[in-house]
Amino acid sequence: MLHEFKQFITRGNVLDLAVGIIIGAAFTGIVNSLVSDVLMPPIGKIMGGIDFSNFFINLSEGHYNTLKAAKEAGAATINYGLFLNQVINFLIVSFVIFIIVKQANRFKKAQEDAPAILTKSEMLLGEIRDLIKNK
Repeated sequence: MLHEFKQFITRGNVLDLAVGIIIGAAFTGIVNSLVSDVLMPPIGKIMGGIDFSNFFINLSEGHYNTLKAAKEAGAATINYGLFLNQVINFLIVSFVIFIIVKQANRFKKAQEDAPAILTKSEMLLGEIRDLIKNK
């Protein structure tokens, strides 16, 4: 069983998957910062200074001006502004992955279309084959 596990874990696909997950986790941090620090402030400014992260529905008694105040008071809330930020994150990540896959497929197709380079031995064997055919 240990031998089978070793074979499984050392396969290229598993290592590629692990690298992809690590890069994806790092990329998530970048996208979160892009959305919350770069995209949402101008969108909020255009919409009259609105901070999407403070969009929430209070399910408890009382009134709270910010989500932070509601959380500190222990109020139950539906945080649809944070959800909106996550939807934007998802759309950005999906678009970037689409572009990456599209480019990778383009490069893969270009490599498949490239003629195969024959070694000297393969060329000699081809010549011998052609001479035998012609006799």
